[in-house]
Amino acid sequence: MKKYIIIVLMSVFIVSCKSKAVAVQNNNTTEVVAKKDNKAIEKHYENKLDFSTLNIRASARYEDEKQSQNVTADIKIEKDKQILISVKFLGITMAKALITPTTVSYYEKIKGTYYEGDFSSLSEWLGTDLDYNKVQNLLIGEAFDDLRKGEYTQTIVENLIRLEDQKSQKIQKAFYLDPEKYLVQKEQISQSAENIKLEINYSDTKTFSQGTIPTTLVINALQPKGTTNINLNYNNISFNEELSFPYSVPSGYKKVLIK
Repeated sequence: MKKYIIIVLMSVFIVSCKSKAVAVQNNNTTEVVAKKDNKAIEKHYENKLDFSTLNIRASARYEDEKQSQNVTADIKIEKDKQILISVKFLGITMAKALITPTTVSYYEKIKGTYYEGDFSSLSEWLGTDLDYNKVQNLLIGEAFDDLRKGEYTQTIVENLIRLEDQKSQKIQKAFYLDPEKYLVQKEQISQSAENIKLEINYSDTKTFSQGTIPTTLVINALQPKGTTNINLNYNNISFNEELSFPYSVPSGYKKVLIK
């Protein structure tokens, strides 16, 4: 079950393991200019996508140390209101998730289970704050956090603008923007007290009248039990269509409780 849910909720469930860890140091810094500069953050949000709905058809590859799986994913977004993700294998829906600002629901077919809850219970279980905007931002290539609300030190790493969060001591976060368009190229999240590190890489952007969106997402997660990799490729993207968001748990499924 878990591999399908990881694909459905992306990095949300990748960071669920809890143990001791070491933060990885990047030694590829070509130039360091530690400073506070809001220009990069302001420029990043000038690229904000302007849309009411977004429909994405994607191919995804999940891989860990034991198995690999190729699936397809249909991602529907009604901006700031709801996200519906359907994961399919050979055309058969294996998992589906509906995410709103107040609820997270999913079901998976292999074990016939489902979950219904809110972001507070998920955040407590994961050990990190989670909300609807973070999931939506991850899918459309905007910074996972709202950079306008944080405190960041700016450096230049491998010709990218690196914004490192100075606010949180428990969770280390860094966002990498390209110096021309200020689009997110990479995000890193790690915990000094946990044996986990999450890295999200964006590439192959495509520009529409509504804005620019990445079409390739590569998610790499390092955790005590091993590594998990997800490659997500957006094959078809369309904006502002009239979309439906059908979601209902099949009869006979058992509810999963997160403790």
